[in-house]
Amino acid sequence: MSKEDVSEGLKRGTLIQGVLRINPKKFHEAFIPSPDGDRDIFIDGVVARNRALNGDLVVVKLLPEEQWKVIKPESNDKETEGAYESDLPEELCGSQLPQQSLKGYNDSPDVIIEAQFDDSDSEDGHGNTQNALVDGVKKLSVCVQEKGKEDAGAPVIKDENTFTSQDSRVLPEKSLQRSAKVVYILEKKHSRAATGFLKLLADKNSELFRKYALFSPSDHRVPRIYVPLKDCPQDFVTRPKDYANTLFICRIMDWKEDSNFALGQLAKSLGQAGEIEPETEGILTEYGVDFSDFSSEVLECLPQGLPWTIPPEEFSRRRDLRKDCIFTIDPSTARDLDDALSCKSLADGNFEVGVHIADVSYFVPEGSSLDKVAAERATSVYLVQKVVPMLPRLLCEELCSLNPMTDKLTFSVIWTLTPKGKILAEWFGRTIIRSCTKLSYEHAQSMIESPTRRIPERELPAISPEHTCDEVHRAVLNLHGVAKELRRQRFADGALRLDQLKLAFTLDHETGLPQGCHVYEYRDSNKLVEEFMLLANMAVAHKIHRAFPEQALLRRHPPPQTKMLNDLVEFCDQMGLPMDFSSAGALNKSLTEMFGDDKYSLARKEVLTNMCSRPMQMAVYFCSGALRDPAQFRHYALNVPLYTHFTSPIRRFADVLVHRLLASALGYRELPDVEPDSLQKQADHCNDRRMASKRVQELSTGLFFAILVRESGPLESEAMVMGVLNQAFDVLVLRYGVQKRVYCNMLPLRSHHFQKVGKKPELTLVWEPEDLEQEPVQQVITIFNLVEVVLQAEATALKYSAVLKRPGTEGLLDPQDQLGCGNHKEEQD
Repeated sequence: MSKEDVSEGLKRGTLIQGVLRINPKKFHEAFIPSPDGDRDIFIDGVVARNRALNGDLVVVKLLPEEQWKVIKPESNDKETEGAYESDLPEELCGSQLPQQSLKGYNDSPDVIIEAQFDDSDSEDGHGNTQNALVDGVKKLSVCVQEKGKEDAGAPVIKDENTFTSQDSRVLPEKSLQRSAKVVYILEKKHSRAATGFLKLLADKNSELFRKYALFSPSDHRVPRIYVPLKDCPQDFVTRPKDYANTLFICRIMDWKEDSNFALGQLAKSLGQAGEIEPETEGILTEYGVDFSDFSSEVLECLPQGLPWTIPPEEFSRRRDLRKDCIFTIDPSTARDLDDALSCKSLADGNFEVGVHIADVSYFVPEGSSLDKVAAERATSVYLVQKVVPMLPRLLCEELCSLNPMTDKLTFSVIWTLTPKGKILAEWFGRTIIRSCTKLSYEHAQSMIESPTRRIPERELPAISPEHTCDEVHRAVLNLHGVAKELRRQRFADGALRLDQLKLAFTLDHETGLPQGCHVYEYRDSNKLVEEFMLLANMAVAHKIHRAFPEQALLRRHPPPQTKMLNDLVEFCDQMGLPMDFSSAGALNKSLTEMFGDDKYSLARKEVLTNMCSRPMQMAVYFCSGALRDPAQFRHYALNVPLYTHFTSPIRRFADVLVHRLLASALGYRELPDVEPDSLQKQADHCNDRRMASKRVQELSTGLFFAILVRESGPLESEAMVMGVLNQAFDVLVLRYGVQKRVYCNMLPLRSHHFQKVGKKPELTLVWEPEDLEQEPVQQVITIFNLVEVVLQAEATALKYSAVLKRPGTEGLLDPQDQLGCGNHKEEQD
């Protein structure tokens, strides 16, 4: 469709735009969100997608009603919503976690390992996850990409409940799903790069066979691609089997309208599939992450005469806080220290609390080559084994990083606070600090847990001679006291937090392979830092919005998607769970008050938290002048009117932009000459790169977890049933926080039977007896059942499955031998 017709159609409302999501398990199905928050709009088949790829911003035209998708009311095996990938804003989940990451790997249909966010401001209230809300509740099910269209292992369930009906008008309206076709791609967000394998074409006598090889992407949402044989290794045609396990990167160059295959160019050979570095490079390339070395042009923007010292004129321009007791609290392996804290007791019983953030904008001149590359990268990307930095390491780890016992340039927010956390005064300004020590979360936690014990110096990092261990200990305790009050008040005021299981890995120093993993514990020291980062971000949001109502870069979190929330409400009603979804605060109250602290209750809370994350939307950056309705500025999870990101400028470009705005608001510099539209474009780019970075983190974690299962499996764990289908059921594996589907045809069963008991789905398994003289054992699977599962590697490079343990069998492994049991080594950076 022409650009003009698209423009006109969007204005008139005859066309709809949205981000395309392709179902990773059923790649012929795609969806865009409905603008009214109702059920997603369905796009059936590759042709209807019109060469758009996952993540692209597309324009669609609705098909005539007789071609809409019909959903059987009893559809148990059907997703009527597209599979979302990690749509949870990290502000909802937790923060200041080890700087590495986790989640579903694209080789496992529904593995989810919770992304470990490296944010100290858990603003969106929830952990990033993919959940299965199953059964006739219109199945809110989600999964990560699956390798292998013709995949072994997972049974192909015929999609009986999708059909079109010429007579659809006689069906109740609820059972129709609007269907559409793509007529225009507004923005190609997908990189058009894919990793995968080379194969010879099947028809040896065809003209194509002499010119092209077939590239088969690992992600089956990308089409298969013809690549010229001249791009392939020289002996590929004569020895194709030599390359059967070699991972390649291919870029789509062209895709004809009438073809199911694209034309592409082989970019490079990565190495052997299933190995960490080739797989990691493939993930980074697919998601468009720039991991190249910084150019000499960029490096020339950095201070040249090293060691660098603060120029004398800066001392007259800034408040000198070098004598104050200021310190950092970070993961033990962190090297890019963005933020420091201080807390001074005042004579009247109040406190002077400071949040001091690295003044990155000082080192990144606007319009410079360094500024351009940082804006393009937009975020650092945290993988399990390494970080791809947004800025050159000289800045990230040395000049900007608030390393102890060195003078540093900072931007500070300083409050006078009562012990109850009430703000009596607030000051913003540029400062110079000298951190007296680098505490880890563990150090701060031991101080909180031992309020009266004098902690021996050998248990702490070096503290500068001007300050004492007692002084730091006292400051941490005072910050903890105020943070508890701030937190209590935040939740009383209606904030939401969806805590989810997050994995941390221990890596072998020599091979880099994962040795074990454990669920990361989010403790009071994490919460302490989080509260003050949130407070600073909110304070700065109000300051820049007051100063520049049209040009403030803010962060909003829209409320949950209506349709999916309604489905969840219906599900909870069916399960007899008295959940209140009327607001973020009500939901938080339901989750915290409804469950006890016994093992079963905690597991059920974990599952329900997973499900509640499902309807949540992403938090996004936006320019205040580009959004007309201030009600849309709100942050749903934090339940506040204005929010932004100010506290992590070393690893987020949005924070650098906010620092520049704050500097202008305080009269340090002219307002950046930027129109709301162009600031909104920058915000959009930051959102896109943040999403990509998050997805890469998840895939990196999934990769390491899959390797862990391969190298150290089988792994046993208790699991809780999240959803029940006709021939399978979904579980949350509690020891590892991963979600898997257990298929009946993979178990030694005599038979299985699905039924609804009232509105609750139930699957009865009849196990084949191990001994012919024994009776078959029956096992009933319902939602919230606790079961024992075993995760085991499959023959495919990085694929693993979950199988149910036969009832009454002893553990396959001694519980003490399970990976990660008590193995809390330091997380790798």
